[in-house]
Amino acid sequence: MPLPLEQAIEVGHSADVAVARRVARELAAALGIDLHGCDDVALVTSELASNLVRHAGGGKLLFVPLSTPSRQGLQIESIDAGPGIPCVNQALTDGYSSAGSLGNGLGAVNRLMDEFEIAPYSGQGTHIVCRKWVRSIRLSLRPCPFEVGVATRPKQGFDQNGDDFVLKQWAGNTLVGVIDGLGHGEHAHVASRTARNFVESHYEQPLTSLFHGAGLACQGTRGCVMALAVFDWERNALSFGSVGNIEARVIGSSTPVNFMVRRGIVGVNATPPHVSEHEWQVGNMLVLYSDGVSARWHWQDFPQLLGKSAPQIAQGLLRALAKPIDDATILIVKQATL
Repeated sequence: MPLPLEQAIEVGHSADVAVARRVARELAAALGIDLHGCDDVALVTSELASNLVRHAGGGKLLFVPLSTPSRQGLQIESIDAGPGIPCVNQALTDGYSSAGSLGNGLGAVNRLMDEFEIAPYSGQGTHIVCRKWVRSIRLSLRPCPFEVGVATRPKQGFDQNGDDFVLKQWAGNTLVGVIDGLGHGEHAHVASRTARNFVESHYEQPLTSLFHGAGLACQGTRGCVMALAVFDWERNALSFGSVGNIEARVIGSSTPVNFMVRRGIVGVNATPPHVSEHEWQVGNMLVLYSDGVSARWHWQDFPQLLGKSAPQIAQGLLRALAKPIDDATILIVKQATL
C-alpha cells in the first residue's frame, strides 16, 4: 500500500488548530498507528499548533509519512520565525504551561512521541521535529526464557528511594534497566522516576533514542545515571547502553563480556550512550547495580546463592553488599528456573 502524501498546514489562527489535529489523526490512522497512538498524535499536534498561534505569531506544521525496511510512522515538524523559546529546559519540564495550552508544554510532546528534537530555525524562530512509529505486534516464537529479580532500598533514614528500575517484555525481547537519581531523597526520586516513566512509555525504541528522550524528560530535575539492556531471545543477543556509573557484570560466560561506560548525567548534559552488542549464552547471568552497592565482590564468594532464583539472588547480594550511606539497587537476569 502506498504511503499517504506529505501535507503542510499554515497555522495562524485558533481555527487552524482543529484542522491540523484532524489531519494528523487521519494520517496516523492511515499509517497503522493504534488508537491510543492516534490520540497522542492529535494531542501533540494541538500543543504544537497552539504554540504557533500564541507565541510565534503563526507558522507551519509539516506532516511527513515515514517508511523504513522495518517500520512506518509519522513525522511532525513545527516551523516558525517567532522569538524562539527563551528557556528550553523550562519548556520541557512537566507542569510548565505555555499560557492556555495543554499544561505540560513541550514535555508532553517529548513524552507522547517516540522521538523529539528541538533547535533554533535559520537563526530565528524554532524548528521542532517529532516522530511516532507504528508499534510492533509481532509475537514471540517461544516463551520468555529469562527470569528477572530486583532488590532495592533507600538510603538509611530516608523514606523515598533515589534509585529505580525498568522491566518490559514484548515480542521476543526483554528490556531491563537500573536508574540512579543524583543525590538522595525526594529530588533524586523525581529524577529517576521521570527517566523510568519515559523508558517504560517508549520501550520499543532503540537504546540511543531512549537515552535521548529520557535526557530531555529529565531536564529540570537533578538528572540521573542509567544503564539499559535489551535481550533478543530468538537471536540470543544482548544490547547494552549506559551513561554514568551503573555497574554491569555478566557471570558464567565462556568469553569475557566487557561493557564500555560513558561518563555523564542523563538530563544534565547531552552525552549519548555507548551501545554495544554481545552474544548471550545459556547459563549467563547479568547483574546490574547502582553505586550504593559495593563493587568489591566475586560471585564465588556466594556459594549459598548458586541455584537460587533471580529474586533470591538479588535479595542475597543486596543484604551483603548494600552501603548504608546510599540508595542501593541490584537487578538480576538469568535463565528461568524450571
